[in-house]
Amino acid sequence: MSGGRRIRVRGQVQGVGFRPFVWQLARARGLCGDVLNDPEGVLVRAWGPDLEGFCAALDAEAPPLARVDAVDWEALEGPAPEGFVIAPSQGAGAETRVTPDAATCPACLAEIADPADRRAGHAFANCTHCGPRFTILRGLPYDRAQTTMAAFVMCDVCRAEYDDPADRRFHAQPVCCPDCGPRLWIEPSGGGAPVDEAVARLRAGQVLAIKGLGGFHLACDARNGTAIALLRARKRRPAKPFALMGTLTTIRAHAAVTDAAAALLRDPAAPIVLLDKAGTPLPEALAPGQGTLGWMLPHTPLHHLLLAAFDGPLVMTSGNLSGEPQVIGNDAARDKLAPFADAFVMHDRDIARRLDDSVERADPPMVLRRARGRVPGTLPLPPGFGAAPQITAYGGQMKAAICLVKNGQALLGHHLGELDDALTWDAFLAADRDYADLFDQAPALVACDLHPEYRATRHAQSRGLPVVEVQHHHAHLAACLAENLWPLDGGRVAGIILDGTGLGADGTLWGGELLLGDYRGFERRGFLRPMPLIGGDMAAREPWRNALVQLDHAGLGAVADALFAGSPLDIARRAASQGLNAPLSSSAGRLFDAVAAVLGICPDRQSHEGETAMRLEALAGRAAPDEARHAYTLQTLNDGCRETSGLFREIVSDLRDGVDPAVIALRFHAGLAQAFAAPAARLVEAGQARAIALSGGCFQNALLLRLVQRALGDIPVLTHRTTPANDGGLALGQALVAAARAVSD
Repeated sequence: MSGGRRIRVRGQVQGVGFRPFVWQLARARGLCGDVLNDPEGVLVRAWGPDLEGFCAALDAEAPPLARVDAVDWEALEGPAPEGFVIAPSQGAGAETRVTPDAATCPACLAEIADPADRRAGHAFANCTHCGPRFTILRGLPYDRAQTTMAAFVMCDVCRAEYDDPADRRFHAQPVCCPDCGPRLWIEPSGGGAPVDEAVARLRAGQVLAIKGLGGFHLACDARNGTAIALLRARKRRPAKPFALMGTLTTIRAHAAVTDAAAALLRDPAAPIVLLDKAGTPLPEALAPGQGTLGWMLPHTPLHHLLLAAFDGPLVMTSGNLSGEPQVIGNDAARDKLAPFADAFVMHDRDIARRLDDSVERADPPMVLRRARGRVPGTLPLPPGFGAAPQITAYGGQMKAAICLVKNGQALLGHHLGELDDALTWDAFLAADRDYADLFDQAPALVACDLHPEYRATRHAQSRGLPVVEVQHHHAHLAACLAENLWPLDGGRVAGIILDGTGLGADGTLWGGELLLGDYRGFERRGFLRPMPLIGGDMAAREPWRNALVQLDHAGLGAVADALFAGSPLDIARRAASQGLNAPLSSSAGRLFDAVAAVLGICPDRQSHEGETAMRLEALAGRAAPDEARHAYTLQTLNDGCRETSGLFREIVSDLRDGVDPAVIALRFHAGLAQAFAAPAARLVEAGQARAIALSGGCFQNALLLRLVQRALGDIPVLTHRTTPANDGGLALGQALVAAARAVSD
């Protein structure tokens, strides 16, 4: 037999059972040859009948966690070997995609629930279709010796499963059982089974620190208001929503679960999914003033065992000090989480890298935080970027994430947090080294934000490589284009970019923008009336400051005097009039704060970022939908400025007339949506733009997103569905802008 093929399979094809799949496929088709992992993915040598059909099946019939980007082949001369075998991995480096962690599959779940199975009650069961991947990986190729499972020597039975290509645990690198795997314990222990002791403590109202896939969680009974209050007091977290974990039956009892939401909850990524409360009897203290709760299904055997024994919903929030990264080590947990937790559920499998839980919506689909289960999945570059060099982009100061471009793919890294925090900064630097090492990346240039004081910007400039500085809102626009595979030469789009603040091209702070542009550049065609940010960053924490300048500008100073009598209004007004630490900004985020403060929502201080906007959205959701027809007006001036004074005069007038604050909140959302949708639509109708892109953190607001889409009618609209609209997606946009300039030079 001669005339074989050397077949290269690229994509997410390691750690997902791809080699045994190829082995079984080849044997079923009567082929000879071998298959192995190497730095570029999976390499197959095959001889036999219908090699064309075999190549097609490699993509069409791939395992559930596999993502095949390409199947290429070349002729292979010479005699065929005997049989078909799985050969040892070869080489070092990383051209292939690393697989994200995956939630426990049904087969493993059935085993741990079966008293007769040898893995009954085993907290670490996994196979090639599920389990830890990225969080245990130390290097490539993805083999056990390169993971934190290297310290656990497989027993004879597990080794037999691992070596058998017909077994679903063939080369499942974390394979283990109660005899040879990681050990679970609780401390302090009363001598009972760890899961039983943990459940007893949770039922007694205690707070537990539980070691998960990407770090520790703090858990308590989600039905126990006293336990929730205890956790909030200990963590000094007065209002930020807590994530919840429950079975799908439990979640349905406490939230509105659509078919799309159920599918997202069951996704192998097992993200936190924001769901409408739907009249839940759970304590309001879980998410004060919010219209949604964040739910996730148990995603490891340990979590399944806990939920099954507890039989109810659990708070499952990140185990960390406020502002710091999530704790991942046992010793660090004992040190940092002792003030919060009454006990610790520990195990001895090390976490190689910290990953928070991903946070998403299903209706409308969006990603708010891209982390566990999604990273390090890659995105294909749009048409026209095939010649792009290797690039690293460093994102912004908040919701930091790194993006790498290589070989036609963009890898948008995991959520890191706010770079003001020293430990988060250390995590950022570690992630920069980690991604470069894992993906064997050597960038030809780097990209960053325009703001010279961002830590990420200074880091980019320290690399000793050519630097492409990208305006903040241009990066948002480019990120939305990239996710939607908008071609490099696809033409200009109108970008409605609404967020907090970013340094503008004119040196002022932007945030409520209408841009006309593409990857290569943009023009500013509209913006919100710039207003002073009294106290600089303090304006983002104390909403009354934003309300004061808006009311004064609208000639309603007496209203501000009455609403905020306890605040230092005279000092604030002097600062605004003299421009003392009061930079002008067109921020849409601060406009939300101002409206919320006038309605009495957290006027003195926000306890967490976005609190007022989230509460305002929840409030608007209680109004009759047809009230959106009475949208407030933001007048458009000749220079494209959206004037806000009339908006506040209408709000105050409605308040004086006794209009329900929920109706006012909805009319504000509708007015803001129309103020940007109408001029963006005109750009499309005039032939200046081919579509409209929506980006920026304000588009995490599902109500605002729907209202803008409704106002745009049949015009093509590009939105974020798999990457964050917030600053977590900035690095992707920066990388594509840098790539566009490099390709065009």
